[in-house]
Order: sequence, then structure tokens, then C-alpha cells
Amino acid sequence: ANMSQVRQVGLLAAGCQPWNKDVCAASGDRFAYCATLAIYIYQLDHRYNEFKLHAIMSEHKKTITAISWCPHNPDLFASGSTDNLVIIWNVAEQKVIAKLDSTKGIPASLSWCWNAEDVVAFVSHRGPLFIWTILGPDSGVTVHKDAHSFLSDICMFRWHTHKKGKVVFGHIDGSLSIFHPVSVQSPTKNHYTSSTSEAVPPPTLTQNQAFSLPPGHAVCCFLDGGVGLYDMGAKKWDFLRDLGHVETIFDCKFKPDDPNLLATASFDGTIKVWDINTLTAVYTSPGNEGVIYSLSWAPGGLNCIAGGTSRNGAFIWNVQKGKIIQRFNEHGTNGIFCIAWSHKDSKRIATCSSDGFCIIRTIDGKVLHKYKHPAAVFGCDWSQNNKDMIATGCEDTNVRVYYVATSSDQPLKVFSGHTAKVFHVKWSPLREGILCSGSDDGTVRIWDYTQDACISILSGHTAPVRGLMWNTEIPYLLISGSWDYTIKVWDTREGTCVDTVYDHGADVYGLTCHPSRPFTMASCSRDSTVRLWSLTALVTPVQMNILADRSWEEIIGNTDCAVEPGTPPLLCGKVSRGIRQEIEKLTANSRVKKLRWFSECLSPPGGSDNLWNLVAVIKGQDDSLLPQNYCKGIMHLKHLIKFRTSEAQELTTVKMSKFGGGIGVPTKEERLKEAAEIHLRLGQIQRYCELMVELGEWDKALSIAPGVSVKYWKKLMQ
Repeated sequence: ANMSQVRQVGLLAAGCQPWNKDVCAASGDRFAYCATLAIYIYQLDHRYNEFKLHAIMSEHKKTITAISWCPHNPDLFASGSTDNLVIIWNVAEQKVIAKLDSTKGIPASLSWCWNAEDVVAFVSHRGPLFIWTILGPDSGVTVHKDAHSFLSDICMFRWHTHKKGKVVFGHIDGSLSIFHPVSVQSPTKNHYTSSTSEAVPPPTLTQNQAFSLPPGHAVCCFLDGGVGLYDMGAKKWDFLRDLGHVETIFDCKFKPDDPNLLATASFDGTIKVWDINTLTAVYTSPGNEGVIYSLSWAPGGLNCIAGGTSRNGAFIWNVQKGKIIQRFNEHGTNGIFCIAWSHKDSKRIATCSSDGFCIIRTIDGKVLHKYKHPAAVFGCDWSQNNKDMIATGCEDTNVRVYYVATSSDQPLKVFSGHTAKVFHVKWSPLREGILCSGSDDGTVRIWDYTQDACISILSGHTAPVRGLMWNTEIPYLLISGSWDYTIKVWDTREGTCVDTVYDHGADVYGLTCHPSRPFTMASCSRDSTVRLWSLTALVTPVQMNILADRSWEEIIGNTDCAVEPGTPPLLCGKVSRGIRQEIEKLTANSRVKKLRWFSECLSPPGGSDNLWNLVAVIKGQDDSLLPQNYCKGIMHLKHLIKFRTSEAQELTTVKMSKFGGGIGVPTKEERLKEAAEIHLRLGQIQRYCELMVELGEWDKALSIAPGVSVKYWKKLMQ
């Protein structure tokens, strides 16, 4: 297989699901947790002593219910899901080893048997306990002869690691049931410790006041999707991932005035805004809005997002203020599949719904148009050239174009040709009158509004098409995402597929890019990840021409020339034109500026900015001109002490009130410890000793004090 030209450059993992209990597991230097449809496996990278995402398992099609790691083979784990399925997966080979479908109930908990190599037990509801022998002559499922007919549903069970056959069940009502295997001397005895059954007195506990946790690690999952690895000996988090979506992500869009901020809308009822340089959540919408199918940023710097939901209408969220400032209920409880804020007229918002209407209203709620369709409407998109034109995609297989400036509620044009429902429609940002549509028939069609015709059919997907995205610089480049788990890149001049990306583990719903970074794409999927991709390899000739300082004619072109079949790629968008205009104004240093501006436009986020800051430092740029985020990246050696010292000082002066509560939020003591560590690394030994004294850790202060001077050490000794 040829190498894919589209390269994955970032991945935003899903959070841990809140629906089931038995959804995290650990083995050796790996741990895993379950999102709703995927399992994330992290592994310790010994070189850097940090945990890194190692693999994603997305074999389950329905909600995952439980996971258990094999005690004999660290590469195997078992997982169950609500479609009565248990899968054995090999982490090293990233493949399914065995499958057991049609288990008698939904497996609520799984556990490998400690006393047998390839045996997994699972249980659902009130039992019985099933034993699955995976391989060998005795393979198959048997029923545990004692463990059945419990008084309450089971949420978790575990085998004893040493006593063969001893097993404990945890029930939903808070009770425990313990089974001892039958032996000649003692008959079996069931212990119930609960409020509903006759209790057996627990063994007497010795009161040990100085109890301390053994050195070990605990994998912890939080209801907001956060996941952490807690070091019990050191009493600190070795790994802590903040909140994440825990469900299918239906839509993603970059903020119009900031290519580093990406908003995502999810089945879990929230919109989250991410910084794509650090892949961390910066904002999350308040409350649960039900399923959110679609989102649209307000134009410019208004800092609001409109969202469309499955049952609760549409809303506007003011991101800065953190609150919902407007709601629209014209569609009643019908699902809103698409919401589009007009970027040419910021007062208008369009929604389309399963009730067959596409509604245009002002942001304060005044309805301007209600366009009735013969069936559900799934997609709508405002023209990028004409502020009064909007296109829709409908269940009746047709694409319609409406003109909002007239009072008529009839479409200007109806395009027919698809053989199943049309979902999204997208106008080309570079070619006036050209739009595309994706359909459940597995094709993407390109329509020319001026010719009233379908000018191209793109076939290749094997399932319904969802995500659609035109490139904002290369006029013939179109990208589609589908329920067949793939992303395809099309050259619409010839109607050919130039690349297929297979990395997502489930349906691909949303695709987006920002005009100022046109070759970095984000995608979102039912596998509950957001992924970032670099498309730069698709325009390598342009990159080479910029580096080789070739003439502008070989870098930037007009759309009509660029869409001629066989022409090498040329940039035709606003951003490249803007760079050219700025460079032509410069008298000196234009080559450096040209390289910097184009590299920021062509490179994925994260590295290029940092690199150019370092180049500027080496070239003697004044420190006061360095951007605010410079100290967060890789710094020049001469700045290390200066910036690190100020970081340590900040940590020591922070008032406690800022850090009230919250999981993983450092206490004042932890902040001081961190500051002391930084001072010590910088060779500022006396400051380290002072902070250690403040923390009451005299032995540490005294052991380091001679490094300052014997005199200082004696002074501390007093």
C-alpha cells in the first residue's frame, strides 16, 4: 500500500465514560480506560518517564461495558459491550484474538481467571457467572455452578489473586457476596455484608493509627471524563488528563479570528473549545443541552457559538461570559441537524430540521423565512460570495438554493441526481456558483449553479458521506468523511480520489480547516476523537517553489488557471494573496518574512511558531518583542534561568484563594515544593533551603545547606 500523503499530527483523546463502573484497568507499565465506543491504552515511555497514548481499540460498535487485563499475558485484555459481545484484543499486534458474541446478557463486569491461562469470566444482571475458555480442546462457555440467583444486580466482581476459585461480587445495592470454593474440611459459605440480608460479622480490624498507603499507582476516572494516574506513595498525580468528550463528536469548527481554537459539539450535550497547540480544553458550555448535532461560530471576534440540538432547539453560547444568552424554539422538539451563522451578515442564523423546515431568523429571534421542504432537511450552507444565497440538503435526495432577499419561499434552483438522502452541502470558497453535496448513496456531487448542472460525481466511499470541506487555497481540492470510517481527498478537476485516510475507528462526521492555516485539517468522529492532519504533502511543489525563491507565478495563481487539468498546484486564496501584498510592501528582509509567513500558513500548529521565535533570538531580536507564550515552549539557553526563576517566584507568591478545591489543583505546599525544585535545578541553593524551611522539611534544607556555605549550614543548625 502506498503511504498516505495526509499525515496525522495531533489527536485529542476522548474522556472516560461515566455510564459503567468496570471501565479502567492496568497492567505493568500500561493502563487503559473506556470511552463510550473506544478503549485508550497508555504506556509508560521510560526515556521521558511519562505516559503516552500507545493504541486505540475501536472494535466495539455499541457502548463498552467492562474491561479486564490478562494477568498472565500483559498484551491481552478482554472487553464487553451492550450488544452482548466480548472481545479479546492483543495490544502489541493491535488486533482481535477472539470474539464471543451472543452472550446471554450484557456483560456488566469481566475478570480473567488467575488460576487458568486463557479463561475469562463475565456476569450480567443477577448472574449466573459464565466462564469462557478461549482456546484449547475445552473451549466454550460454562456456567459457574454456585454463583447465581443473587438478590441484587452485579456491577463488579473479582477473583482472589492467591486463593484459587475464591470470588467476590459487588452489587448495585451496596452489598458484597463472597464465594469460597468447596473443600473437604469446610463447606461453602456465602458472606453477605449488606442491609438487605443476614449479615456475618466482619473480621476484627486492628486499629493501626499510622496507616499508610502502599507504594503503588491507582487509575482514577472522573464523571466529567477526566482520567488520572495517582502515585499513592508520593501522593501526587503522575498523569492527569482533564475533561474530554465521552461520546460521538458530531461537529468541529475553528474560531474565525483564531486558528488555534477549535470548538467541538458532542452527543454528550456539551460544546468544548480546545487549544490545538496544547490539545487542552479551554472552555466548556454550561449544563447539558441533550445531543448537540451542529455548531457554528459567530463571525469575526464576537466570541459566541450557536448550537443545534436533537430535542431542545438551538441556542447561542457566549464563550467569554460562559452562559447561554439566547434560545430558539421554532422547530419545537424536532432535531436540528445543522446550524449556520451567516458570515457575511452577522445578524442572521439558519437552522434546518427533521420537521422539513429551513428557518432563517435574526439573532434576537425574529423569523425572516421558513422554507418548507417535502421531508427532513439535514444540511444548509450560506454562499461565501453572495450574502443572500443559501443551499440546503434534503431527505428527498435534492439540493435546493434559496435567495433570502426576496419574499418568495420557493427555491431558485433544485438540483436532483442523488439516489438517497442528501446530508451536507458546501459552497466553494474560491469558485463562485460551485457547490458540493454528500449523500447516503455514498457519492459526492459537484454542482455548477450557473450551468444548472452536476459537473462531477465523486464515487469511492462505501457508506453514507457526512463531513465535507473545500480547501480555501487550492480550488479543486475537496475532502469528504464517511460512515465507512475513511477520509478521502479528491481532485475535482478529474473527479479522482488522490488519497484515502483509514485512521479513524468509526464514522467520520465533521471536517474543518482555518483559512489562515489551510493545510491543517481537523476531523471528528463517532470514535470520540478529534484528529489533526497535515495536508501539506498534497502541495509539495508550492512548498519547493517558496523555498527555492521562485517567481510568484509559480506560487500564486488565479482560480481559472488553477482548475485547468494537469496544472501544478497554485495558491488562490485570500491568505496567500495577503502574504504576497505584505511582502511586496517590504523593502528589506523580505525573504525571511516570506519564509516565516508561509511556514506558519503551511505548517501544522505547535512547532513552527516556536522555531521562528528561536531564530529571531539568535538573530539578536530584542527580548521585549518576544510573544507572551514564548516561555511555554522551547526556550533559548540564555533565557532559561531568567524565565524559570520568574516562574518559581510566581509559584511562591500565588495566593491560596486562587486554588480553592478541584481535583488535581495544586495545594500551596505543592506549589512551594515545585518552586523549590526549580530553584535547586537553577543552582539557587539558598532559596531552595529557605522554601524547605518554610515547608517544615528541615532535614532536606540541612542536607543541601553546605552547598551554600558551611557558615550558612551552621546558621540553619541553630
